[in-house]
Amino acid sequence: MFNNSSGSAPQLPLAGYGWDEERDAEFTSHADEGLVPGRVVRVDRGLCDVVTAAGTLRADTALVTPRDPMRIVCTGDWAAIDITPAAGPVVRALLPRRTTFVRSTSSKRSEGQVLAANVDHAVIAVSLAAELDLGRLERFLSLAWTSGAQPLVVLTKADLVEDTAYLLADAVSAAPGVQVIVVSAVTGEGLDVLAAVLAGTTSVLLGSSGAGKSTLTNAVLGREAQEVQAIRDSDGKGRHTTTTRDLHLLPGGGVLIDTPGLRGVGLWNADSGLTQAFSDIEDLATECRFQDCSHNAEPGCAVLAALEEGSLTHRRLDSYRKLLRENAWIASRTDHRMRAEMRRQWKERSAAGREMYERKRGGGGGHRKVY
Repeated sequence: MFNNSSGSAPQLPLAGYGWDEERDAEFTSHADEGLVPGRVVRVDRGLCDVVTAAGTLRADTALVTPRDPMRIVCTGDWAAIDITPAAGPVVRALLPRRTTFVRSTSSKRSEGQVLAANVDHAVIAVSLAAELDLGRLERFLSLAWTSGAQPLVVLTKADLVEDTAYLLADAVSAAPGVQVIVVSAVTGEGLDVLAAVLAGTTSVLLGSSGAGKSTLTNAVLGREAQEVQAIRDSDGKGRHTTTTRDLHLLPGGGVLIDTPGLRGVGLWNADSGLTQAFSDIEDLATECRFQDCSHNAEPGCAVLAALEEGSLTHRRLDSYRKLLRENAWIASRTDHRMRAEMRRQWKERSAAGREMYERKRGGGGGHRKVY
């Protein structure tokens, strides 16, 4: 392994990518098998690019591709790599994920899609060049809190707005407990603050097309790592410049995962995330007279009182209710899919049991009459 025998702190070759002593301990059994650790920097059609202590290599993921989409190899994963096969390196196992950023897929199969793994910061990029969509921001924040990562809101393209103060205030009101930074890749405003927050951590950059994620990535990295395309003047939206989720090494240590623009941001098992994203409403609810208060017309409702006095806006409460309904609907669909999968597995086991029973009776696949 990577431990040294001296009294000094161990020098871990992959430390810049987030490898630490805890990961080193988790990898012990894999090291005994002759495998090497690496971090997945890109996934593409059954193959992945993995950075190891010896350099970056391309590995086959077929051996660890499960039926469960939540366990498929993704950018940010730590992997145990077998470099001995003649056909090329192979991923043999994944180390436990500390955090996972998951959204609901747009398919009818009620499945989650892991966008990034082992992330410390979920950086939500919001363009100031377009109308500020606070509801969408709250949706991103709910997913970010659910992932286990610390959300961070970055208001981009500040150079295109004369006065950012009121937009910053609106974003802060929609993101309790979250740091909000105003940045401009053109003037350099806020980039030093952002770089300091991201240094030494793993961060994933999220947002809609046209939010300036690729430009922001290049600015933070100090090089042209991502292609940048112009946005449409009609609506301020952009094309998908980034088409894959790529992990980049930051100049000051740590890594940044850039992602394609997200059109659909469906919630996935976001109970805890909603509680944190709307902590102001959750705190008010604890002061309601009734524990099961629905905040509609009940007497002694602290949420409705906050609406009347103006400390809580109707827009924010409506957004909270909407996301709660969506999350409950997704959960019901997921439970139905899980029940259907359990019924399928039960039928398969039952059929196998009947076949084994008939074989033991000596009847092959048919029934034997007994006279």
